[in-house]
Amino acid sequence: MQALRSLWLFVSRISNHRTQSLHRADLIMLLPLWLKISYTLFICILVPIYWKQYGPGNFLWFSDIALFVTAAALWLESSLLASMMAVSVVVLESIWIIDFLIGLIAGSPVIGLSAYMFDSKIPLPIRALSLFHVVLPILLLWLLYRLGYDRRALLAQTLLAWIVLPLSYFLTKRTDNVNWVYGVSGGTQKWMPAPLYLVLLMIAFPLALYLPTHLVLKRLFNQ
Repeated sequence: MQALRSLWLFVSRISNHRTQSLHRADLIMLLPLWLKISYTLFICILVPIYWKQYGPGNFLWFSDIALFVTAAALWLESSLLASMMAVSVVVLESIWIIDFLIGLIAGSPVIGLSAYMFDSKIPLPIRALSLFHVVLPILLLWLLYRLGYDRRALLAQTLLAWIVLPLSYFLTKRTDNVNWVYGVSGGTQKWMPAPLYLVLLMIAFPLALYLPTHLVLKRLFNQ
């Protein structure tokens, strides 16, 4: 918990350097109030339902973290927070959307990220809440369009991932495989010691996912 507090202080101190220089009245106009309120209400509905259905460990998924941090980005109008979450999940959420659409067309997903959306054991209203995966990447890209991309997001998101991944490993069930800390494609890997796999995963996320995404977003939303 101390590490999380330290990271939050780090983000708070350097967040949104561009908007801080704007006039207060202009700052309020950057993002509509109705969006902030409706997004927050959705989270208030989702959290108790997900908690009951999946348990608290489910909220360590990067997509769930992005859902919550995006709410803070909306209210604070923080380009840094929005940029961090875009670096973290835009690519993975896009893959989720593709997998889900294939599942709708073909009858079953091929990648497996959205497999639970076709599990009849999960009540349909609960599965419907997971459609936030479709909205979230679009919203994050729109926030970058409005607020700009903060280049410090790569470092900040890497630090956050280095906290979340060990927490996912030590605090969640192996069968849940949150953030794939026990293996890819939903299974438990057997070809190396689990701690070594975790370390490699902590290296792979920044290098294979965050860095390429950072470079693309920096180019698209360069200030």
